[in-house]
Amino acid sequence: MIKSYFIIAFRNIRRNLSYAFLNVFGLTLGIAACLVIFLVVRNELNYDNYPKADRIYRVTLNAIDFNSNTSLAVAPAMRIDFSALEAVSQTMYSPEVMVKVGNTRFRDKDFAFADEHFTQIFDLQWISGNPKTALSEPNSIVLNETLAKKYYGDKDPMGQVINIENQLNVKVTGVIKDLPGNRSLPLQMLCSFATIKPQMKQNMSNFWDIGGGFFAFILLPKNMSIHQIQAGIPHFLHKNWNLDPKDVRLPLQPLRDIHFDQRYINNVITPTSKDTYYALFGIALLIIITACINFINLATAQSIKRAKEVGVRKVLGANKSQLVGQFMGETTVLIMMAVVLGVTIAALFLTQAGDWVNIKISADQLTQPIVIGWVAAITVLVILLAGLYPAFVQSAFQPVDSLKNKTGTTTRGFTLRKGLVVAQFAISQILIVGTLVVAHQMDFFENQDLGFNKDAVVSVGLPDIKKLEVFRQDLANNPGVKQISFSSGAPSYFHNAAGFSAPQYGVIKDDVTEVKFVDENYIGMFGLKMLAGQKVTKTFIKDTVQNFVANETLIHKLGFTDPQKAIGARINLNGVKATIMGVVQDFQSESKHKKRRACVLMYRADNFYTATIKIQPTGMSQTIDKINKSWSALFPDNLFQYEFLDDHIAAMYTQEQKEYTAFKLFSSIAILIGCLGLYGLIAFAASQRTKEVGIRKVLGAPILSIVGLFSKEFVVLIVIAFAIAAPIGYYAMNNWLQNYAYHIKIDAGIFIISILASFVIAGLTIAYQTVKAALVNPITSLRSE
Repeated sequence: MIKSYFIIAFRNIRRNLSYAFLNVFGLTLGIAACLVIFLVVRNELNYDNYPKADRIYRVTLNAIDFNSNTSLAVAPAMRIDFSALEAVSQTMYSPEVMVKVGNTRFRDKDFAFADEHFTQIFDLQWISGNPKTALSEPNSIVLNETLAKKYYGDKDPMGQVINIENQLNVKVTGVIKDLPGNRSLPLQMLCSFATIKPQMKQNMSNFWDIGGGFFAFILLPKNMSIHQIQAGIPHFLHKNWNLDPKDVRLPLQPLRDIHFDQRYINNVITPTSKDTYYALFGIALLIIITACINFINLATAQSIKRAKEVGVRKVLGANKSQLVGQFMGETTVLIMMAVVLGVTIAALFLTQAGDWVNIKISADQLTQPIVIGWVAAITVLVILLAGLYPAFVQSAFQPVDSLKNKTGTTTRGFTLRKGLVVAQFAISQILIVGTLVVAHQMDFFENQDLGFNKDAVVSVGLPDIKKLEVFRQDLANNPGVKQISFSSGAPSYFHNAAGFSAPQYGVIKDDVTEVKFVDENYIGMFGLKMLAGQKVTKTFIKDTVQNFVANETLIHKLGFTDPQKAIGARINLNGVKATIMGVVQDFQSESKHKKRRACVLMYRADNFYTATIKIQPTGMSQTIDKINKSWSALFPDNLFQYEFLDDHIAAMYTQEQKEYTAFKLFSSIAILIGCLGLYGLIAFAASQRTKEVGIRKVLGAPILSIVGLFSKEFVVLIVIAFAIAAPIGYYAMNNWLQNYAYHIKIDAGIFIISILASFVIAGLTIAYQTVKAALVNPITSLRSE
């Protein structure tokens, strides 16, 4: 019996290849997309899944804001005061360093100094070296497998000496396997903290000496509650630094929360909300539902052609359960074909899809038990969702009506099939709205309301500020260079912060301001808008009076609403009296995840470690080549590296870019599958109204009139779908926008584009099928059997 079901199924598939192709193609796309999304979401939700992750916590700072960085003074003190902890470790992370191997220089990412306790907390996979001793001695370094092969090929790297930043000669004492991409602290090189400990002694006593990339981690013993440690933190702060726990706190953040806790600044990887990945998983479900709807519509359209077959089988004694079994068998064959093709496509394009959304995933993950289980679950779900309804509809035809071509179905009224099309259009419009909102927000992030000019600006590091003026002269002689400024960093680079107070203006307790050290050309080159006073002017280090330009946020904290009245106001800046000489309009110095903070611009030539160069928009590559030659001649022991300012700004929103790419990719797939479903319903309607079309043509109806006949009812369906999709899309995307301190407003234009896109998509799909039906010879349409 079952064998005959499958034989008949294959015969029917061969007889109706176009129908089978559309069904399998839609399901294949749906299953492949759903599988890729599952792997992406699983990868992101499994961030920092180290074996001991449930016992690992990051020590953070909460004074004015939530800071992921803490002073180097914290870890040694915790090791003494919380001796019950299994391990306490301190790291100093750097995004990249210059590495010299022999005479070859490299610039590689993800370098950190780490103490010997680091390997007790984080279980790394060691290829060579002893995890207990690899980081215990000064001048030791551990490389990951990729860098070990990059530097030494097939040679054994153990014991080899490499140079870091022309300053440290370190010996390779271990090689570890590459860390997965889903780590909040990505690492390619681990250098022993003992290497720099003598130079950092002063930093290890001052609680407020907090550098970027200073992270502290603790490992709880088994069966100990984190609340026991957290409860002792107030006493710990008071005892060691006489700090009031009302003003300063050290929250202990679970390792697995780091990637999703958006309160914190100064993370290596920008945190993102779990809701984003739940939404992406929701898209996967919408895609698979759309694919099932598509299958149902095509199957019911096809059922009209098989009405006589059902009638004949019933006359010959087939019962309903046998017919349901037959049709479910055909469905199972088609779906199994789609599953095999879908998994194959996912395997072939998984790495590429990972690159598109900036996530490391590989086809190897498809063999993992949980993934196989997910594929099996999808297969069963799709068979049930897509197979049961068509099977019962087809098996329910009455023999007499079936043999007379009277199946009892109608295209008028709000049938289930039309309801399914409304669902498809609603899903498509929700996804279109989501994609448009994310696109507008990405444009707002990178281009709108920055407060400075970012176009054609290149940042270059200065290894030796003593050669600054020589470099300035070389740049001035470069015809491709328009303007030059030296500073601690461009407006969108956050490097330095300082405490400030002004009791006379009500700022009694220390607040925090960003400090940018800039030259006299900085404000003009970046087009910062002066609101009052004068720009930064050149001063000398020996000057005892410190003058600075403040931004709007800072003067508002002092109680000034009129920028002109703030000129001459004095504050205590890191314990030194400083005077406001000018006020500049707020500009975006960090990402728009957080509100703009107070900022100070002041002249300090000994902190000019960055050259920002505005270049001509034409001949950029030639200009950069000339800058490279000048720079390399002055700093022959270093590697030239530059970064366009707009690229740096875009990098702040890597997570959002991933979301945007995912929305575009998977929304397009859902819409394409939806078009196939619409095609199915149009095919069904056309097959039902063949004689009507023939009669209309005989009576002189033009093709456009026939197209309009089929289109008008779908216009109603699109409007109904829009009424459902608009509030859902608005609610979902408005909630998403609340994750950002600065964001767009969702306006009517987004919804207008959404419904117009639906009309265009539906119009093209309907036009193809209806024109095809309208072009059929009326004699053929009206011929009776």
